Amino acid sequence: MSADMQRTAIINVVGLTPRLIGDAMPETRAFAERHAGTVIEPAFPAVTCTAQSTYLTGTSPREHGIVGNGWYDREQAEHQFWKQSNHLVRGHKLWDELRERDPDFTCAKLFWWYNMYATVDYSVTPRPLYLSDGRKIFDIYTQPMGMRERIKKDLGNFPFMHFWGPASDLRSSSWIAETAKWVEEKHWPGLSLVYLPHLDYNLQRLGVDDKAAIAPDLSAIDTVLGELIRFYEKRHIKVVLLSEYGITTVDRPVHLNRIFREKGWITVKEDLGHEALDLGASRAFAIADHQVAHVYVNDPTIRDEVFQVLAKTEGVGQVLDEGGKRAQGIDHPRAGDFIAVADARSWFTYYFWETDKHAPDYARCVDIHRKPGYDPVELFIDPGLGMPRLAVAWRLLKKILGFRMMMDVIPLDATLVKGSHGRIPEDQADWPVFIGDFTDLPENAPVRAAEVYGYLLRHCSEGHGYARADL
Repeated sequence: MSADMQRTAIINVVGLTPRLIGDAMPETRAFAERHAGTVIEPAFPAVTCTAQSTYLTGTSPREHGIVGNGWYDREQAEHQFWKQSNHLVRGHKLWDELRERDPDFTCAKLFWWYNMYATVDYSVTPRPLYLSDGRKIFDIYTQPMGMRERIKKDLGNFPFMHFWGPASDLRSSSWIAETAKWVEEKHWPGLSLVYLPHLDYNLQRLGVDDKAAIAPDLSAIDTVLGELIRFYEKRHIKVVLLSEYGITTVDRPVHLNRIFREKGWITVKEDLGHEALDLGASRAFAIADHQVAHVYVNDPTIRDEVFQVLAKTEGVGQVLDEGGKRAQGIDHPRAGDFIAVADARSWFTYYFWETDKHAPDYARCVDIHRKPGYDPVELFIDPGLGMPRLAVAWRLLKKILGFRMMMDVIPLDATLVKGSHGRIPEDQADWPVFIGDFTDLPENAPVRAAEVYGYLLRHCSEGHGYARADL
Protein backbone atom coordinates (compact mmCIF):
# COMPACT_ATOMS: atom_id res chain seq x y z
CA MET A 1 0.00 0.00 0.00
CA SER A 2 1.33 3.44 -0.90
CA ALA A 3 2.56 5.93 1.69
CA ASP A 4 -0.38 8.18 0.79
CA MET A 5 -2.85 5.73 2.35
CA GLN A 6 -3.56 5.33 6.05
CA ARG A 7 -4.05 1.80 7.30
CA THR A 8 -7.39 1.85 9.08
CA ALA A 9 -9.64 -0.40 11.15
CA ILE A 10 -13.32 0.55 11.29
CA ILE A 11 -14.85 -1.16 14.32
CA ASN A 12 -18.64 -1.33 14.31
CA VAL A 13 -19.84 -1.71 17.91
CA VAL A 14 -23.52 -2.44 17.42
CA GLY A 15 -25.87 -0.33 19.54
CA LEU A 16 -23.17 1.95 20.97
CA THR A 17 -24.43 5.47 21.75
CA PRO A 18 -23.20 8.45 23.79
CA ARG A 19 -25.69 7.49 26.49
CA LEU A 20 -23.84 4.21 27.09
CA ILE A 21 -20.24 5.49 27.16
CA GLY A 22 -19.75 5.98 30.88
CA ASP A 23 -18.16 4.41 33.93
CA ALA A 24 -18.83 0.87 32.69
CA MET A 25 -16.84 1.54 29.48
CA PRO A 26 -13.51 3.12 30.56
CA GLU A 27 -11.60 1.91 27.47
CA THR A 28 -14.20 3.31 25.09
CA ARG A 29 -14.47 6.55 27.03
CA ALA A 30 -10.69 7.01 26.99
CA PHE A 31 -10.61 6.42 23.22
CA ALA A 32 -13.38 8.98 22.73
CA GLU A 33 -11.59 11.54 24.90
CA ARG A 34 -8.39 11.41 22.87
CA HIS A 35 -10.08 11.52 19.45
CA ALA A 36 -12.57 13.66 17.60
CA GLY A 37 -16.13 12.46 17.74
CA THR A 38 -19.74 13.20 17.03
CA VAL A 39 -22.99 11.33 16.50
CA ILE A 40 -24.47 10.09 13.25
CA GLU A 41 -27.96 11.10 12.24
CA PRO A 42 -29.15 7.53 11.71
CA ALA A 43 -29.92 6.00 8.36
CA PHE A 44 -33.60 5.27 7.84
CA PRO A 45 -34.61 2.71 8.72
CA ALA A 46 -32.03 2.53 11.53
CA VAL A 47 -31.30 -1.16 11.07
CA THR A 48 -28.13 -3.13 10.32
CA CYS A 49 -28.29 -3.72 6.58
CA THR A 50 -29.52 -0.25 5.66
CA ALA A 51 -27.03 1.55 7.91
CA GLN A 52 -24.02 -0.43 6.74
CA SER A 53 -24.96 -0.04 3.07
CA THR A 54 -25.40 3.71 3.54
CA TYR A 55 -21.99 4.06 5.24
CA LEU A 56 -20.19 2.02 2.60
CA THR A 57 -21.73 3.65 -0.50
CA GLY A 58 -22.48 7.19 0.66
CA THR A 59 -25.98 6.93 -0.76
CA SER A 60 -29.52 6.46 0.54
CA PRO A 61 -31.72 3.36 0.13
CA ARG A 62 -33.19 5.06 -2.94
CA GLU A 63 -29.83 4.43 -4.64
CA HIS A 64 -28.28 1.41 -2.92
CA GLY A 65 -31.59 -0.46 -2.60
CA ILE A 66 -31.24 -1.86 0.91
CA VAL A 67 -34.56 -0.73 2.37
CA GLY A 68 -34.22 -2.85 5.51
CA ASN A 69 -32.89 -6.16 6.76
CA GLY A 70 -35.49 -7.72 4.51
CA TRP A 71 -38.32 -6.97 2.11
CA TYR A 72 -40.92 -8.59 -0.15
CA ASP A 73 -39.84 -9.69 -3.60
CA ARG A 74 -42.87 -8.83 -5.73
CA GLU A 75 -41.84 -11.06 -8.65
CA GLN A 76 -41.17 -14.16 -6.58
CA ALA A 77 -44.00 -13.36 -4.14
CA GLU A 78 -41.66 -14.24 -1.29
CA HIS A 79 -40.02 -12.35 1.54
CA GLN A 80 -36.24 -12.03 1.50
CA PHE A 81 -34.56 -11.61 4.89
CA TRP A 82 -30.88 -11.54 5.84
CA LYS A 83 -29.59 -12.31 2.37
CA GLN A 84 -25.82 -12.22 2.03
CA SER A 85 -24.84 -11.44 -1.55
CA ASN A 86 -23.12 -8.07 -1.92
CA HIS A 87 -24.62 -7.84 -5.43
CA LEU A 88 -27.84 -6.69 -3.75
CA VAL A 89 -26.13 -3.45 -2.71
CA ARG A 90 -25.98 -0.98 -5.60
CA GLY A 91 -23.33 1.69 -5.80
CA HIS A 92 -19.60 2.25 -5.61
CA LYS A 93 -18.26 0.71 -2.40
CA LEU A 94 -15.69 2.37 -0.15
CA TRP A 95 -13.07 -0.29 -0.84
CA ASP A 96 -13.56 0.02 -4.62
CA GLU A 97 -12.86 3.76 -4.47
CA LEU A 98 -9.77 3.23 -2.32
CA ARG A 99 -8.46 0.52 -4.67
CA GLU A 100 -8.89 2.88 -7.63
CA ARG A 101 -6.74 5.41 -5.80
CA ASP A 102 -4.13 2.82 -4.88
CA PRO A 103 -3.98 -0.48 -6.83
CA ASP A 104 -2.09 -2.07 -3.91
CA PHE A 105 -4.88 -1.32 -1.42
CA THR A 106 -6.50 -4.34 0.24
CA CYS A 107 -9.61 -4.69 2.39
CA ALA A 108 -10.80 -7.26 4.94
CA LYS A 109 -14.54 -7.42 5.65
CA LEU A 110 -15.13 -9.28 8.89
CA PHE A 111 -18.78 -10.01 9.69
CA TRP A 112 -20.14 -6.77 8.23
CA TRP A 113 -23.28 -7.77 6.32
CA TYR A 114 -23.58 -8.43 2.56
CA ASN A 115 -20.16 -9.98 2.80
CA MET A 116 -20.42 -12.77 0.24
CA TYR A 117 -19.04 -11.93 -3.21
CA ALA A 118 -18.05 -8.44 -2.15
CA THR A 119 -15.05 -7.17 -4.11
CA VAL A 120 -12.87 -7.19 -1.00
CA ASP A 121 -9.66 -9.17 -0.64
CA TYR A 122 -10.49 -11.02 2.58
CA SER A 123 -13.90 -11.79 3.99
CA VAL A 124 -15.29 -13.82 6.88
CA THR A 125 -19.02 -14.16 7.48
CA PRO A 126 -21.41 -16.62 9.19
CA ARG A 127 -22.77 -19.21 6.79
CA PRO A 128 -24.35 -22.50 7.95
CA LEU A 129 -24.16 -25.63 5.83
CA TYR A 130 -27.61 -26.90 4.80
CA LEU A 131 -27.36 -30.64 4.11
CA SER A 132 -29.73 -32.66 1.95
CA ASP A 133 -30.89 -34.74 4.91
CA GLY A 134 -32.28 -31.62 6.58
CA ARG A 135 -29.41 -30.97 8.96
CA LYS A 136 -27.95 -27.51 9.47
CA ILE A 137 -24.31 -27.31 10.50
CA PHE A 138 -22.97 -24.03 11.84
CA ASP A 139 -20.01 -22.71 9.87
CA ILE A 140 -18.44 -19.66 8.26
CA TYR A 141 -17.77 -18.59 4.68
CA THR A 142 -14.47 -17.00 3.72
CA GLN A 143 -12.66 -15.57 0.77
CA PRO A 144 -10.08 -16.76 -0.06
CA MET A 145 -11.95 -20.04 0.36
CA GLY A 146 -9.07 -21.89 2.00
CA MET A 147 -8.83 -19.29 4.75
CA ARG A 148 -11.84 -20.87 6.47
CA GLU A 149 -10.03 -24.02 7.55
CA ARG A 150 -6.92 -22.11 8.61
CA ILE A 151 -8.93 -19.79 10.84
CA LYS A 152 -10.87 -22.66 12.41
CA LYS A 153 -7.64 -24.59 13.00
CA ASP A 154 -6.08 -21.65 14.84
CA LEU A 155 -9.13 -20.17 16.59
CA GLY A 156 -11.61 -23.04 16.78
CA ASN A 157 -15.09 -23.09 15.30
CA PHE A 158 -17.09 -19.88 15.24
CA PRO A 159 -19.47 -19.98 18.23
CA PHE A 160 -22.54 -19.64 16.04
CA MET A 161 -25.06 -20.36 18.80
CA HIS A 162 -23.67 -17.36 20.67
CA PHE A 163 -24.04 -15.06 17.64
CA TRP A 164 -27.84 -15.16 17.54
CA GLY A 165 -30.52 -16.89 19.57
CA PRO A 166 -31.16 -17.48 23.29
CA ALA A 167 -27.47 -18.25 23.92
CA SER A 168 -26.18 -15.04 22.30
CA ASP A 169 -23.39 -13.57 24.37
CA LEU A 170 -19.85 -12.17 24.35
CA ARG A 171 -18.27 -15.29 22.86
CA SER A 172 -19.25 -14.36 19.31
CA SER A 173 -17.77 -10.85 19.55
CA SER A 174 -14.60 -12.20 21.19
CA TRP A 175 -14.15 -14.71 18.37
CA ILE A 176 -14.67 -12.01 15.72
CA ALA A 177 -12.10 -9.77 17.46
CA GLU A 178 -9.58 -12.62 17.48
CA THR A 179 -10.32 -13.24 13.80
CA ALA A 180 -9.62 -9.56 13.07
CA LYS A 181 -6.22 -9.93 14.75
CA TRP A 182 -5.57 -13.18 12.86
CA VAL A 183 -6.37 -11.60 9.48
CA GLU A 184 -4.18 -8.58 10.27
CA GLU A 185 -1.22 -10.74 11.28
CA LYS A 186 -1.55 -13.04 8.28
CA HIS A 187 -2.61 -10.63 5.52
CA TRP A 188 -1.94 -7.03 6.62
CA PRO A 189 -4.99 -5.40 4.93
CA GLY A 190 -5.09 -1.67 4.32
CA LEU A 191 -8.65 -1.49 5.69
CA SER A 192 -10.32 -3.82 8.18
CA LEU A 193 -14.09 -3.66 8.72
CA VAL A 194 -14.85 -5.35 12.06
CA TYR A 195 -18.32 -6.06 13.47
CA LEU A 196 -18.84 -6.58 17.23
CA PRO A 197 -22.52 -7.43 17.94
CA HIS A 198 -22.51 -8.05 21.71
CA LEU A 199 -24.57 -5.06 22.86
CA ASP A 200 -27.36 -5.99 20.44
CA TYR A 201 -28.43 -8.88 22.65
CA ASN A 202 -29.18 -7.70 26.16
CA LEU A 203 -30.13 -4.20 25.06
CA GLN A 204 -33.03 -5.85 23.23
CA ARG A 205 -33.71 -8.27 26.07
CA LEU A 206 -33.49 -5.68 28.86
CA GLY A 207 -33.78 -2.21 27.29
CA VAL A 208 -31.40 0.60 28.22
CA ASP A 209 -33.07 2.15 31.28
CA ASP A 210 -31.81 -0.34 33.87
CA LYS A 211 -28.17 0.77 34.09
CA ALA A 212 -27.23 -1.88 36.63
CA ALA A 213 -28.64 -4.68 34.47
CA ILE A 214 -26.76 -3.72 31.32
CA ALA A 215 -23.50 -2.63 33.01
CA PRO A 216 -21.90 -6.13 32.73
CA ASP A 217 -22.54 -6.14 28.99
CA LEU A 218 -21.05 -2.67 28.57
CA SER A 219 -18.01 -3.69 30.59
CA ALA A 220 -17.57 -6.95 28.69
CA ILE A 221 -17.56 -5.44 25.21
CA ASP A 222 -15.42 -2.55 26.48
CA THR A 223 -12.69 -5.03 27.46
CA VAL A 224 -12.77 -6.75 24.06
CA LEU A 225 -12.80 -3.41 22.28
CA GLY A 226 -9.96 -1.98 24.35
CA GLU A 227 -7.73 -4.98 23.57
CA LEU A 228 -8.52 -4.73 19.88
CA ILE A 229 -7.83 -0.99 19.76
CA ARG A 230 -4.44 -1.46 21.45
CA PHE A 231 -3.59 -4.28 19.04
CA TYR A 232 -4.24 -2.05 16.04
CA GLU A 233 -2.54 1.02 17.48
CA LYS A 234 0.66 -0.96 18.17
CA ARG A 235 0.71 -1.76 14.48
CA HIS A 236 0.29 1.91 13.48
CA ILE A 237 -3.29 1.32 12.35
CA LYS A 238 -5.74 4.15 12.94
CA VAL A 239 -9.01 3.06 14.51
CA VAL A 240 -12.42 4.49 13.67
CA LEU A 241 -15.22 3.59 16.06
CA LEU A 242 -18.82 3.74 14.88
CA SER A 243 -22.21 2.13 15.35
CA GLU A 244 -25.34 1.64 13.25
CA TYR A 245 -28.16 2.69 15.55
CA GLY A 246 -29.14 3.24 19.15
CA ILE A 247 -31.48 0.87 20.95
CA THR A 248 -34.20 2.45 23.08
CA THR A 249 -36.58 0.95 25.61
CA VAL A 250 -39.95 -0.35 24.37
CA ASP A 251 -42.90 -2.00 26.10
CA ARG A 252 -45.56 -2.43 23.40
CA PRO A 253 -45.45 -4.94 20.52
CA VAL A 254 -47.76 -4.11 17.61
CA HIS A 255 -49.13 -7.01 15.53
CA LEU A 256 -49.98 -5.42 12.17
CA ASN A 257 -50.65 -8.70 10.38
CA ARG A 258 -53.20 -9.72 13.00
CA ILE A 259 -54.98 -6.42 12.45
CA PHE A 260 -54.90 -7.04 8.69
CA ARG A 261 -56.24 -10.54 9.28
CA GLU A 262 -59.24 -9.12 11.13
CA LYS A 263 -59.90 -6.98 8.04
CA GLY A 264 -59.80 -10.07 5.79
CA TRP A 265 -56.66 -8.95 3.97
CA ILE A 266 -54.36 -11.79 5.01
CA THR A 267 -54.47 -15.18 3.30
CA VAL A 268 -53.53 -18.06 5.60
CA LYS A 269 -52.81 -21.61 4.49
CA GLU A 270 -53.12 -24.46 6.99
CA ASP A 271 -50.70 -27.37 6.81
CA LEU A 272 -50.41 -30.21 9.34
CA GLY A 273 -52.14 -28.20 12.01
CA HIS A 274 -49.99 -25.09 11.56
CA GLU A 275 -50.75 -21.87 9.73
CA ALA A 276 -48.60 -20.28 7.04
CA LEU A 277 -48.86 -16.76 5.66
CA ASP A 278 -49.41 -16.77 1.89
CA LEU A 279 -47.94 -13.41 0.90
CA GLY A 280 -48.69 -13.61 -2.81
CA ALA A 281 -52.37 -14.36 -2.19
CA SER A 282 -52.83 -11.73 0.54
CA ARG A 283 -54.44 -8.42 -0.27
CA ALA A 284 -52.16 -6.54 2.13
CA PHE A 285 -49.52 -7.57 4.67
CA ALA A 286 -46.62 -6.19 6.68
CA ILE A 287 -42.96 -7.22 6.64
CA ALA A 288 -41.92 -6.23 10.16
CA ASP A 289 -38.38 -5.02 10.84
CA HIS A 290 -37.96 -3.80 14.42
CA GLN A 291 -39.71 -0.39 14.66
CA VAL A 292 -40.35 -0.16 10.91
CA ALA A 293 -42.74 -2.25 8.81
CA HIS A 294 -42.93 -2.33 5.02
CA VAL A 295 -46.59 -2.73 4.13
CA TYR A 296 -47.31 -4.20 0.70
CA VAL A 297 -50.74 -3.82 -0.91
CA ASN A 298 -51.47 -6.41 -3.60
CA ASP A 299 -55.04 -5.19 -4.06
CA PRO A 300 -55.01 -1.53 -5.14
CA THR A 301 -58.72 -1.13 -4.35
CA ILE A 302 -57.99 -1.20 -0.60
CA ARG A 303 -54.93 1.04 -0.72
CA ASP A 304 -56.61 4.06 0.92
CA GLU A 305 -58.24 1.88 3.57
CA VAL A 306 -54.91 0.27 4.43
CA PHE A 307 -53.39 3.70 4.98
CA GLN A 308 -56.26 4.73 7.24
CA VAL A 309 -56.08 1.54 9.29
CA LEU A 310 -52.34 2.01 9.79
CA ALA A 311 -52.74 5.65 10.76
CA LYS A 312 -55.31 4.75 13.42
CA THR A 313 -53.39 1.80 14.89
CA GLU A 314 -52.15 2.32 18.43
CA GLY A 315 -48.37 2.21 18.45
CA VAL A 316 -47.95 3.51 14.90
CA GLY A 317 -46.35 6.94 15.05
CA GLN A 318 -46.15 7.69 11.34
CA VAL A 319 -47.14 6.21 8.00
CA LEU A 320 -45.03 7.06 4.96
CA ASP A 321 -46.80 7.24 1.61
CA GLU A 322 -45.00 7.96 -1.67
CA GLY A 323 -44.19 11.52 -0.64
CA GLY A 324 -43.02 10.39 2.79
CA LYS A 325 -40.80 7.69 1.33
CA ARG A 326 -39.31 10.18 -1.11
CA ALA A 327 -38.55 12.62 1.72
CA GLN A 328 -36.75 9.86 3.63
CA GLY A 329 -34.78 8.69 0.58
CA ILE A 330 -36.37 5.24 0.65
CA ASP A 331 -38.55 5.43 -2.47
CA HIS A 332 -37.10 2.27 -4.00
CA PRO A 333 -39.08 -0.53 -5.73
CA ARG A 334 -38.18 -2.94 -2.91
CA ALA A 335 -39.87 -0.73 -0.31
CA GLY A 336 -43.44 -1.29 0.80
CA ASP A 337 -46.33 0.66 -0.68
CA PHE A 338 -46.49 2.22 2.78
CA ILE A 339 -43.93 2.24 5.56
CA ALA A 340 -45.23 2.20 9.12
CA VAL A 341 -42.96 3.72 11.76
CA ALA A 342 -43.58 2.87 15.40
CA ASP A 343 -43.86 5.42 18.16
CA ALA A 344 -41.09 5.62 20.76
CA ARG A 345 -42.36 2.83 23.02
CA SER A 346 -43.52 0.36 20.34
CA TRP A 347 -42.13 -2.15 17.83
CA PHE A 348 -43.65 -4.40 15.15
CA THR A 349 -43.95 -8.19 15.22
CA TYR A 350 -44.50 -10.43 12.22
CA TYR A 351 -47.19 -12.43 14.09
CA PHE A 352 -50.28 -13.32 12.06
CA TRP A 353 -51.84 -16.32 13.89
CA GLU A 354 -54.82 -15.92 16.20
CA THR A 355 -54.05 -18.73 18.64
CA ASP A 356 -50.61 -20.00 19.58
CA LYS A 357 -51.51 -23.62 18.88
CA HIS A 358 -51.85 -22.71 15.19
CA ALA A 359 -48.57 -20.77 15.01
CA PRO A 360 -46.23 -21.97 12.25
CA ASP A 361 -43.64 -24.51 13.35
CA TYR A 362 -40.82 -22.05 12.74
CA ALA A 363 -42.31 -19.56 15.21
CA ARG A 364 -40.85 -21.50 18.15
CA CYS A 365 -37.43 -21.83 16.51
CA VAL A 366 -34.55 -19.57 15.62
CA ASP A 367 -35.36 -19.29 11.92
CA ILE A 368 -34.32 -15.92 10.54
CA HIS A 369 -34.98 -16.77 6.90
CA ARG A 370 -38.41 -18.40 6.98
CA LYS A 371 -40.08 -15.87 9.26
CA PRO A 372 -41.73 -13.04 7.28
CA GLY A 373 -40.15 -10.44 9.53
CA TYR A 374 -37.55 -9.88 12.20
CA ASP A 375 -38.16 -11.72 15.48
CA PRO A 376 -36.25 -10.49 18.57
CA VAL A 377 -38.16 -13.02 20.69
CA GLU A 378 -35.56 -15.47 19.35
CA LEU A 379 -33.25 -14.05 22.02
CA PHE A 380 -35.31 -15.79 24.74
CA ILE A 381 -35.93 -19.34 25.88
CA ASP A 382 -39.58 -20.17 26.50
CA PRO A 383 -40.15 -19.67 30.24
CA GLY A 384 -42.91 -22.26 29.96
CA LEU A 385 -40.32 -25.02 29.56
CA GLY A 386 -39.98 -26.67 32.95
CA MET A 387 -36.21 -27.19 32.77
CA PRO A 388 -35.02 -25.14 29.79
CA ARG A 389 -31.37 -26.19 29.96
CA LEU A 390 -32.36 -29.84 30.01
CA ALA A 391 -34.81 -29.26 27.14
CA VAL A 392 -32.08 -27.70 25.02
CA ALA A 393 -29.54 -30.38 25.98
CA TRP A 394 -31.99 -33.17 25.04
CA ARG A 395 -32.58 -31.65 21.62
CA LEU A 396 -28.86 -31.19 21.04
CA LEU A 397 -28.21 -34.79 22.03
CA LYS A 398 -30.74 -36.00 19.49
CA LYS A 399 -29.01 -33.88 16.86
CA ILE A 400 -25.59 -35.29 17.77
CA LEU A 401 -26.98 -38.84 17.57
CA GLY A 402 -28.28 -38.15 14.07
CA PHE A 403 -32.00 -37.98 14.86
CA ARG A 404 -34.30 -35.37 13.40
CA MET A 405 -35.22 -32.74 15.94
CA MET A 406 -36.63 -29.25 16.25
CA MET A 407 -35.03 -26.68 18.53
CA ASP A 408 -38.51 -25.42 19.38
CA VAL A 409 -37.62 -23.50 22.54
CA ILE A 410 -38.54 -19.93 21.54
CA PRO A 411 -41.53 -18.35 23.33
CA LEU A 412 -44.41 -16.62 21.56
CA ASP A 413 -44.65 -13.73 24.02
CA ALA A 414 -43.56 -10.53 22.30
CA THR A 415 -43.89 -8.54 25.53
CA LEU A 416 -40.59 -10.08 26.67
CA VAL A 417 -38.71 -7.69 24.36
CA LYS A 418 -37.63 -4.48 26.13
CA GLY A 419 -35.43 -2.75 23.54
CA SER A 420 -35.75 -1.96 19.84
CA HIS A 421 -34.59 0.36 17.06
CA GLY A 422 -35.42 1.41 13.51
CA ARG A 423 -37.13 4.77 14.04
CA ILE A 424 -34.98 7.88 14.50
CA PRO A 425 -34.83 8.63 18.25
CA GLU A 426 -35.60 12.19 19.28
CA ASP A 427 -32.66 12.36 21.71
CA GLN A 428 -29.23 12.50 20.05
CA ALA A 429 -27.82 10.65 23.06
CA ASP A 430 -29.47 7.60 21.45
CA TRP A 431 -27.85 8.12 18.04
CA PRO A 432 -24.89 6.07 16.78
CA VAL A 433 -21.36 7.24 17.54
CA PHE A 434 -18.61 8.28 15.11
CA ILE A 435 -15.17 8.58 16.70
CA GLY A 436 -11.70 8.67 15.18
CA ASP A 437 -8.64 10.64 14.19
CA PHE A 438 -10.67 13.12 12.11
CA THR A 439 -9.72 16.73 11.48
CA ASP A 440 -12.87 17.79 9.65
CA LEU A 441 -15.79 16.76 11.86
CA PRO A 442 -18.29 19.56 12.46
CA GLU A 443 -18.36 21.05 15.94
CA ASN A 444 -21.43 20.24 18.01
CA ALA A 445 -23.30 18.93 14.97
CA PRO A 446 -24.19 15.41 13.82
CA VAL A 447 -22.98 13.82 10.61
CA ARG A 448 -25.63 12.41 8.28
CA ALA A 449 -25.37 8.68 7.66
CA ALA A 450 -24.65 9.15 3.94
CA GLU A 451 -21.80 11.56 4.83
CA VAL A 452 -19.92 8.88 6.77
CA TYR A 453 -18.59 7.52 3.48
CA GLY A 454 -16.77 10.76 2.67
CA TYR A 455 -15.19 11.03 6.11
CA LEU A 456 -13.98 7.43 5.93
CA LEU A 457 -12.65 7.93 2.42
CA ARG A 458 -10.65 10.99 3.44
CA HIS A 459 -9.43 9.29 6.60
CA CYS A 460 -8.06 6.32 4.67
CA SER A 461 -6.63 8.44 1.84
CA GLU A 462 -4.90 11.26 3.67
CA GLY A 463 -2.77 9.42 6.19
CA HIS A 464 0.59 7.70 5.97
CA GLY A 465 0.88 4.03 5.18
CA TYR A 466 3.37 1.82 7.01
CA ALA A 467 5.51 -0.98 5.72
CA ARG A 468 5.95 -4.26 7.56
CA ALA A 469 9.37 -3.07 8.76
CA ASP A 470 7.63 -0.47 10.93
CA LEU A 471 5.89 -3.09 13.06
